[in-house]
Amino acid sequence: MDHREAELSEDAAAGRAEAGTGTDDDAVLLFVGGPLDGRVEIRAARHGEPLPTVTHVHLHDGPKVVHRYDLEPLVEGGGVYNLRPPARRSSREDSVPD
Repeated sequence: MDHREAELSEDAAAGRAEAGTGTDDDAVLLFVGGPLDGRVEIRAARHGEPLPTVTHVHLHDGPKVVHRYDLEPLVEGGGVYNLRPPARRSSREDSVPD
């Protein structure tokens, strides 16, 4: 790397830091499943470690729909939020013996 390339790299890094975008300590998080499937979130290092669980609530004309995503850390600074399977609700038929 020549002197000019080093200057450009340093300037670009400084610009990202000033703009609040992408640093080496930021976490890259991918959502898998549910309404957030495929979403990629960059969590700035200044916000701390990624949360172990993220709750997404969709409000509309009908009942609210709640999805929970659990963090699976992959590598330093990266992870996947997997959609938590719906909780099985016991029905009366399940609790009454034959």
